[in-house]
Amino acid sequence: MTVSIITSIIVWAITGVLGALTTYLGMRYKKVTRENNALKNGVQSLLRNKIIEYHEKYTRQGYCPIYAKEAVRHNYEAYHELGGNGVITKLYEEIMELPVEKIVKPRNNRR
Repeated sequence: MTVSIITSIIVWAITGVLGALTTYLGMRYKKVTRENNALKNGVQSLLRNKIIEYHEKYTRQGYCPIYAKEAVRHNYEAYHELGGNGVITKLYEEIMELPVEKIVKPRNNRR
């Protein structure tokens, strides 16, 4: 009878410890997931803003140097990998369509 009581106590203790451990690990997982989502959303937002800045600058200029296109491409790929899409894709495409050098129109010098 004593062995049966001790066995029951051990089973209950193990069950309690495992339950507490499971609860702790579940809570820890949720916290890490929330932190990762916040970090992902923050980085995605920064990339989005940078692409918008590039778009405003280079469309105003009327051209986008090759080194800037490369930077935009890297930003866009990272943004896209983080799940971004929509308007930024359109802005990215517009930047990529810009010439890489300023187009200088010849002056019409009439004398």
